[in-house]
Amino acid sequence: MRKKELALEVVERLKKEYPDAGCSLEYDQAWKLLVSVRLAAQCTDARVNVVVEKLYEKYPDVEALAAAPVEEIEKIVHPCGLGNSKARDISACMKMLQTEYGGRVPDDFDALLGLPGVGRKSANLIMGDVFGKPAIVTDTHCIRLCNRIGLVDNLKEPKKVEMALWKIVPPEEGSDFCHRLVWHGREVCTARTKPYCDRCCLQDICKKRITSPAH
Repeated sequence: MRKKELALEVVERLKKEYPDAGCSLEYDQAWKLLVSVRLAAQCTDARVNVVVEKLYEKYPDVEALAAAPVEEIEKIVHPCGLGNSKARDISACMKMLQTEYGGRVPDDFDALLGLPGVGRKSANLIMGDVFGKPAIVTDTHCIRLCNRIGLVDNLKEPKKVEMALWKIVPPEEGSDFCHRLVWHGREVCTARTKPYCDRCCLQDICKKRITSPAH
């Protein structure tokens, strides 16, 4: 099976397995997703969802957060780890949104990349989840699963995996597909334990399963 055919099959099977898969970061405005995705680096989404409640209680909009002292932001986001750098990025990002975009999050990929603390993964997440545009979010689950399944060959660099997936995954499916990979990676194709291949909906087409049945 060629990679494009394999990708289409994986997309369809995961769609049936996880029909309601979506972003596990909770937000009701675009700028809040920007904040959450920065805090989520090396931190669980569940913890981020708890921490941001306190942040938004004190600073309820872009203007308030942009005006907040970095030290105050750091005190609140400290439980997410890397508090100092995350607080600095969030502060700078909110200031830039306010001064350059009228407090709104831009719906342009390159403009998003120009915001402090925003990389390709974050920009793609915003493009897909907030604006409904084609997106490929290459987080650790996506990279691990795509290598195991055989959609990419020994690629570990996020941008290289992203570029490879753009060639084989239908653009309109990319965002939801990546969310489903996260769910599948947490529940079945796990990283820290032996993957549960016996209950995987991809077991008969997965490269890892085919080449290494005992894995």
